[in-house]
Amino acid sequence: MKTMATGTATDAIRRAAEAIKDATCILFTSGAGLGVDSGLPDFRGTEGFWRAYPPMAKLGLQFHMTSNPKWFCTDPEFAWGFFGHRYNLYSSAVPHEGYHIMKRWGEEVSAKPQNNSFFVFTSNVDGQYIKAGFPEEQLLECHGSIHHLQCLKPSRCTNSSLWQASSPAAADDSATALGITVDPETFRAVGTLPSCPHCHGLSRPNILMFGDSDWIGDRWDAQQERYELFDKRLRAGQQRLVVIEVGAGEGVPTVRNEGESMSSRFDGTFIRINPRDTAIPKRPKAILIPMGGRAALQAIDEVYRQL
Repeated sequence: MKTMATGTATDAIRRAAEAIKDATCILFTSGAGLGVDSGLPDFRGTEGFWRAYPPMAKLGLQFHMTSNPKWFCTDPEFAWGFFGHRYNLYSSAVPHEGYHIMKRWGEEVSAKPQNNSFFVFTSNVDGQYIKAGFPEEQLLECHGSIHHLQCLKPSRCTNSSLWQASSPAAADDSATALGITVDPETFRAVGTLPSCPHCHGLSRPNILMFGDSDWIGDRWDAQQERYELFDKRLRAGQQRLVVIEVGAGEGVPTVRNEGESMSSRFDGTFIRINPRDTAIPKRPKAILIPMGGRAALQAIDEVYRQL
C-alpha cells in the first residue's frame, strides 16, 4: 500500500470521471465517512466518539465497548439510550447530494446496452441509501440496519424473525416508531423499552455488534445471495468494473478490503475517496481523491457530465 505521490487532485478527478463514464458495472462501497456531510458522526477514534457522546467519556467507554450486546442484558436503559439516540439521528438525517449522484451513475450504467448493473456494499447501518432511493435488492449492509429489530434472545424466542422499526424512507425526528425517549443529558432511555412482539422480552437493533453471538443474519443472508449474483454477472462477461469507495476507514477494514479485492479480481478501476486514510493499492487503476465524500462526488460528476 502507498499514498498517492504523483498527480494532482484535478487529474485524479478526471481519471475517475472517465472510468465511471466507461464502466459497465459499478460497485459502490462506503463507511461512516460518507454520512458526515449529512451531519452524522463517523465515531473516528476515541475522541471523535466522545465528542458525539460525552457521557461515554465520563465512563471511559470507547465505541467498540459501547456497541456491545451485553449492555442490553446488564443495563438496557443504557443500551437503548445509545441506540435510540442513533436511531433518532439516522431517521432525521437527509441524504446529501453525493448519494443522488451515485444513484444517477448507477442508473445510467444499468441503462447501457450490455448486461450491466450496480451494487452497494456498506458497513453503515443508517439506512441512508434506501432513503436516497437506492433499490434494496442492490444493497448489502454488512453490519445490519438500525431500522430492523430482533429479539434479544432469539434462541429462547418463539419466533426468530426480524421486524421493521420503521422505514428509512419515512423520515421522522423522534423515536416514536420505537416508542422510546432518550434523555439528552445522560443518553439513557426513559420509559418503556422496545419489546419483542413474539415473546414480549426485550428487543434490540438488528446490528452486528462487537462480541455479538445472537445477531440474526437472515436479512444479511438474503442480501449476500443477491450480491453473489452481481459477482456471478461480473465473472460471466467482459465487464469494465469501477469500484467507488467513500469514507471507509482503516479501523474496521471490512469495506476497504472488499472493494480492493473486487477491483483486483476483475481488473477494475478502484477509486478511494477519503481525506484521511489515504493509502491505496499499488495498481495503475487505483485512484485516490483525498477529499470529503460530497465534495469529491460533486467534483467528479461535474467532469463526468462534460464527457
